[in-house]
Amino acid sequence: MAAVPFAPVSHPSAASLISARGLTKRFGDFTAVDAIDFDVAPGESFGFLGPNGAGKTSTMRMIGCVSPISGGTLRVLGLDPAADGRRIRAQLGVVPQQDNLDTELTVRENLLIYARYFEIGGPDARRRADELLEFVQLADRAESEVEPLSGGLKRRLTIARALINEPTLILLDEPTTGLDPQARHLLWERLYQLKRRGATLVLTTHYMDEAEQLCDRLVVMDQAKIVAEGSPRELIERHVTREVLELRLPADDQAPLDGRFDGLEPLVERVEQRPDRVLLYTSDGEAAVERIHERGVRPESALIRRASLEDVFLRLTGRTLVD
Repeated sequence: MAAVPFAPVSHPSAASLISARGLTKRFGDFTAVDAIDFDVAPGESFGFLGPNGAGKTSTMRMIGCVSPISGGTLRVLGLDPAADGRRIRAQLGVVPQQDNLDTELTVRENLLIYARYFEIGGPDARRRADELLEFVQLADRAESEVEPLSGGLKRRLTIARALINEPTLILLDEPTTGLDPQARHLLWERLYQLKRRGATLVLTTHYMDEAEQLCDRLVVMDQAKIVAEGSPRELIERHVTREVLELRLPADDQAPLDGRFDGLEPLVERVEQRPDRVLLYTSDGEAAVERIHERGVRPESALIRRASLEDVFLRLTGRTLVD
């Protein structure tokens, strides 16, 4: 496995790399980000979890100094984006939601050209490019043109490009959207290696498993606001039960849900009806199945799974991340 090809800049542990208070973004009469507060510590992997339209990308664009704030305060690397945007951008590595590679250049040329924006000289640029291509497992494609590459390979190249300036802070907006599971897991592994070396990551995602895999701490956003904050484990323990029992009832079972699962407390804390299934939040899935059968309920299937961030979002907002 290739070593991570840069050493992140160290910062005092007490200093936040990003600090926002009352951060707001408006587009005319529409409020995209509504007075949110958060801090990101050095070496932390911090996430914004929420559905499309929740305000995640608008927040990232303000952090990245490409969209001015409409209200509140924001400090990035101890600096004011309005006054020090250029100094901040020089220390950022940015992976945008949509790849914006130069498809007429080769894989290596994309890195070398991008290095020029940071005034990185020829020998250093070539060394960093070679190290990064090894890191993202693209060394054997260095002379390939970008256009015919798969989506996963392009995403890996975009991440390599974001590291060319040895950034203090790495911003990743929906880093694995549209990728197949194998490509997603490879990118997760690369990002985890960056995290282990002390890189500070800030990412947006609507994938609960991605947030659980990569984030030390995250905020859950919905309708421009932050509705919860904590580590993935803390959020699950705070808002939902340890297990979830998913029941799929027969299509011809028209009996009303109300009352069918009454009296299961404290074994079942909450019942949630979805269009295609019923969710029972419980501390003991096996015991809940037995109790359900004792009451004469005969589901077509019963799945016991651990609770997830998707369940947290459902509990907080009344809908799933993909609704």
